[in-house]
Amino acid sequence: MARRLPRKDVVIVGLGWTGSILALELARTGLDVVAIERGPWRDTASDFNIGTAPDELRYGVRHDVFLRPKQETLTMRNNPSQTALPIRKWGSFLPGNGVGGAGVHWNGQTWRFLPDDFRIRAHMIERYGEGIMPEGNHIQDWPVSYEDLEPYYDKFEYVAGISGKAGNIKGAKQSGGNFFEGARERDYPTPPMTQGYAQTLFTKAAGDLGLHPFPRPSANISLAYTNPYGCSMAPCTYCGFCERFGCANYSKASPQTCVLPALVREPTFEARTDSEVTRVNLAKDGKTATGVTYVDLNGEEWEQPADLVLVCAYSLFNVRLLLLSGIGKPYDPATGEGTVGRNYAYQTGSGSTAFFEDAKFNPFAAAGSLGVALDDYNSDNFDHGPHGFVGGASITCAYTNGRPIQYHPVPRGTPTWGSQWKKAVKETYQRVTNVGAQGSVMSYRNNYLDLDPTYKDPLGRPLMRMTFDYQDNEKKMANWMADRCDEIAKAMGAKTTQVNRLNVPWNVVPYQTTHNTGGAIMGADPKTSVLNRYLQSWDVSNVFVMGASAFPQNAGYNPTGTVGALTYWSLDAIKKYLKSPGPLVQT
Repeated sequence: MARRLPRKDVVIVGLGWTGSILALELARTGLDVVAIERGPWRDTASDFNIGTAPDELRYGVRHDVFLRPKQETLTMRNNPSQTALPIRKWGSFLPGNGVGGAGVHWNGQTWRFLPDDFRIRAHMIERYGEGIMPEGNHIQDWPVSYEDLEPYYDKFEYVAGISGKAGNIKGAKQSGGNFFEGARERDYPTPPMTQGYAQTLFTKAAGDLGLHPFPRPSANISLAYTNPYGCSMAPCTYCGFCERFGCANYSKASPQTCVLPALVREPTFEARTDSEVTRVNLAKDGKTATGVTYVDLNGEEWEQPADLVLVCAYSLFNVRLLLLSGIGKPYDPATGEGTVGRNYAYQTGSGSTAFFEDAKFNPFAAAGSLGVALDDYNSDNFDHGPHGFVGGASITCAYTNGRPIQYHPVPRGTPTWGSQWKKAVKETYQRVTNVGAQGSVMSYRNNYLDLDPTYKDPLGRPLMRMTFDYQDNEKKMANWMADRCDEIAKAMGAKTTQVNRLNVPWNVVPYQTTHNTGGAIMGADPKTSVLNRYLQSWDVSNVFVMGASAFPQNAGYNPTGTVGALTYWSLDAIKKYLKSPGPLVQT
C-alpha cells in the first residue's frame, strides 16, 4: 500500500523544459512545488564536464543520457491489421531520461511555427477547396493563433538566448531574416551563428534561384548571454557535440543552463529523482485529481497529494499516463470516438547529398543548429494546387557534427566495410554536404496511440502501442521536397548528387527524429481534443498537460520552440486558474 506524504500545492510530473519552467514560475509565487522525475539528477558541472562530455561512444552510440527500454518502451505497428511488437532498442526516436529530459540532448533548432500552421485546415480549404485534404485525415485547426503565442515565443527565446536574425519585426520585413515568418515584436536576443563554407555556397545558390535563405535560429548561442532568470551562458565553440550530448560549455540552451540554476534556489521547490509516477489519482467523481502515485528506485510506492497536477513528461509518456489514469476517453479508430491517443504524428525527412570535387567543408566545426535554411516550400508559402498534397518543409544546409564514429557519408554502392569503404570515407569526408528537408506530418484516423492488450511493463501496466505509418500525402510531399533540395545542391556546384527520398513504410530501427507529437491534443471541442486552449484537461480541471503531445498535427519544424511558447501561454492561464479554480473554457 502506498505511503501517503504531506500535501503540496503543485506536483509536476517530469523535470525537463516544461516542468522546470513551470516549477520556477510557480515557486516564485510562493506555492509549495514538488517535481517528480523518473531519471537521475543531471548537472552540467558534474555530469557534462569538459573532460567527459565529448565521448561519442558513451553518449552517441551507447545512449548514456537516454531512456532504457527496460525502464519503459512501446509496442509498434504500421497499421491496425498488424500485431504490434515491443521496441527492444530505441532507434527512430530517442527519449531522454533524467532531469532536463530531451532538453539535454537536443540539437537546439528553435523555430516558431508559421501563422498558417495554426489554421491549416481552414486555410487550405479556403484556398484550394475540400478536395485537397488527404483521405482519412484528422487535420484540425489549433485553438490558438500565432498572434496569441507571439509574446510567449518571445519569452522562451529570451530565456533560451536564441541566436538568429528576425525577418519580420512588427510587420516590417528585415533583410537577412526569414522572409516568411510571422510578425515578431523584436529581434532575437543574440545574433546568428557564424556559418561555414557549405552554408555560404547554399546561401548564394538559393539566392540565385530566387529563394530566401536565412541563418537557422539556434539554441547554440553565438555570444555570452545572461537570461531574465539571471542564468549565464557562454558562446558556442562549434565542437560538434550537441545532439545526444549535454553541453559542457554552457553554450546550448537547456533546463540545466537556463532554468535550473535559478530554480534550485527557490525555498518552496523540491525535486524527487529516480521516481516514476505511475498514475494521476482521481477523486471518486473522476473529475478532480487528488495528486499522484509514484514508485522510487527501491520499488516503494508513495502517494503525493496535491491541489494541482502538471503533466510535463515527454509527449509519448504524457499520453500513456493519461490512459493509465483514466483521464479522458481512449481513442477508438473503428468508431472515431474518444480523444486520448488521437492525432499522433511525426516528421518526414528527405533531401539530397552533394559530393564536391574540390572542397574542404570541415564538418567537425559544427553545432546542433548551425546552418542556413529557407521556408519558400514550407506551410502554404507556395502554390500547393498542382502538387496534390498538404503541408511543407523547411530546407536546410547544415552540419551538426563530423564525429569519427558515426559521421562517414559515402556514395551509394560503397562497401560497408573494408579497404574500399575506408578509401571512400577518406575521399568524401571533407567534400560532402547535405541539403535536407524536414517536413510536416498530418494527422490521420489510423495513426494513433493506445494501450497494448498483450505486453506489460515490470510493474504490470500495459505498454503503450503506437500505430503509425507515413500516408500518401506525406510521401508525395517529402519526395517533391527531395527534388527541390537536389536542385539547390546542383546549383551549389556539386559534382554529383544523391536524392534521398522518404523511407517507407516507417521503420523504428534507423534514427530519424525525436519529434513525436499528438495523442493528447488541444482543441476547441472536447469531442475531438483532450485539452482546451490553455492545455487544461476537459475532464479533470486541475490537470494541465504540457508538451508536443498537444499538437493537433506536426508542422515542418522542430517542436521545441512551440512547446516553450505553449508552456508560457498555459502558465498565464494556470495563474488565473489558481485564483478561481475550475474549467477555464466552458463546454
